[in-house]
Amino acid sequence: MRKNAIILTSESSLPLAQTIKRELIDTDIYTKEKLNETIQISSIRNCIAQIFNETDAIIFIGAMGICIRSIAPYIRDKHTDPAIINIDSTGRFVISVLSGHVGGANDLTKEIARIIGGEAIITTQSDNTNLWSLDTIGEKYGWKTKSNTENFNHPLTTFVNRKPTALLLDIRDDGTIYLERSKPEHVDIYYKYSDINMSLYELFIAVTPYSYPPGIQTIYYHPKVLHLGMGCRKDCNPDGIAQYIENEIKLKNIAIESIKDISTIDIKKDEALLKNLQFYFGQLPVHIYTANELTDIDVPNPSEKVKEVTSVNGVSESTAIRSSDYGILILEKQKGVLSQGNDFTFAIAIDRTAIRQGHIEIVGAGPGDPDLISVRGRQFLEAADLILYAGSLVPKELTYCAKGGAIVRSSASMDLEEQFAIMKEFYDKGNLVARLHTGDPCIYGAIQEQMAYFDEHNMVYHITPGISSFQAAAAALKSQFTIPEKVQTIILTRGEGRTPMPDKEKLSLLARSQSTMCIFLSATVVDDVQKDLLEHYPPTTPVAACYKLTWKDERIYRGQLKDLAKIVRENNLTLTTMIVVGDSIDNRRGLSKLYSHQFKHLFRR
Repeated sequence: MRKNAIILTSESSLPLAQTIKRELIDTDIYTKEKLNETIQISSIRNCIAQIFNETDAIIFIGAMGICIRSIAPYIRDKHTDPAIINIDSTGRFVISVLSGHVGGANDLTKEIARIIGGEAIITTQSDNTNLWSLDTIGEKYGWKTKSNTENFNHPLTTFVNRKPTALLLDIRDDGTIYLERSKPEHVDIYYKYSDINMSLYELFIAVTPYSYPPGIQTIYYHPKVLHLGMGCRKDCNPDGIAQYIENEIKLKNIAIESIKDISTIDIKKDEALLKNLQFYFGQLPVHIYTANELTDIDVPNPSEKVKEVTSVNGVSESTAIRSSDYGILILEKQKGVLSQGNDFTFAIAIDRTAIRQGHIEIVGAGPGDPDLISVRGRQFLEAADLILYAGSLVPKELTYCAKGGAIVRSSASMDLEEQFAIMKEFYDKGNLVARLHTGDPCIYGAIQEQMAYFDEHNMVYHITPGISSFQAAAAALKSQFTIPEKVQTIILTRGEGRTPMPDKEKLSLLARSQSTMCIFLSATVVDDVQKDLLEHYPPTTPVAACYKLTWKDERIYRGQLKDLAKIVRENNLTLTTMIVVGDSIDNRRGLSKLYSHQFKHLFRR
């Protein structure tokens, strides 16, 4: 947690300081005046001398000259100096003074400007030109930053001056996806080092678990995506082994900085070598596996002797593969003996999800309005090589953001095998596939069968959630679906049609709670739905039939439960109808007590 200090030079600016203090956790206000909620100081100079190296950010409110003269004697290095911000006494201008990137002054300047309604003044060139902040982006994504230059400012200057830059991305994670999406014009992206002609560039940037031959000025970002597996003889003498393993790894051009953890089998958990390796490589996490967890893992270099002792085909390879979520070995089993009787092995695997290969993202499209897809979901659609969308349920407008050259197909006429075939075709080429489902794909999204295929073929996939139509219904009805002391449960369910409902989930049983009920996919069986609900809900219970929520032709019909079937039939409502039942519809009586005076303490910082 950041610790912040506000230096107040004028009593008239106290309300401004108090506003900032309320929004920024762990903030103290210092002033020479004796004022409530402040710490009284003898002088600003003495105060700065005491707090400069103990505070993450110092915020001056007053003249810039006072700020500069006060901090000047203590400025040392951008990697250790606190963020310094200056605000004029009226709160009109918020200025990032020192440690803009590394110290976080630029981001804090923007945050404070939003808090007080001021104008953020930032002079850092990369911020003002919307370029990547190369000195801080590694920390943001958990990458270890290195450079082959003595002065890191040299490659930074090359980049902000828009000199030709080659960017190598030979793994995939959230950070590389961001870099691909936000690439400046002077940057060319490569996925293989061998494809780069370095003579064309003045700067080389690489997000990689590897090291490459030194050439032009280079910035490396090493992500933690590698898993070191180890095995050894009983009571192996660890002397010199860690250094040996490090040297061997470096000879293979693998970055030590990318090693995420160390793993072995349970019978080796007390070996001195394991503890020595953990200490040598910076207290990395250790994973211990039982033989049962490793038995079915195929390794390229099995050992009969190891199998006799452990019942697994090989310790170092199998544990590395297991820790990488069944990724691939980038360094197969290496054997070493530094002294007689002290044999050891090690291997390295890369995270399955980090491998630059095909990827399938199951994206929740939201209820229909293209603006209601998540930011992350939109980004996947913009980057996808194939968009396969549920054409009968998802508006085609959602796919209009596809990049040039992308293939956009509706799955409405495809069976499951055809859908899988086209996704696998693109996946096998190393492409990104966006499978677009209506609402939130985990609610009646029919994704279970697709995921079973993906699992069977060991394909990498992920789910981006979406706004469900039941949430859109609450918004359209201007209703809070939970009422204090009356209704605290929302049931998402469906009527029984061609697909039977489990006996314990029959609609008539669920209706006993008289909760707010959102009923999907049930317009065609509305008579049965009404009959089941009337077993426990009063006939006058409010209902709403919501057709194509958030679409251009959205229609909503309100009424009472006794008239539900009539409402649906007379208005020719179809499968894209959400039925909502419960006293929460249009309820304004059961107002929450959360904002009453007795709960104000919940909002104090």
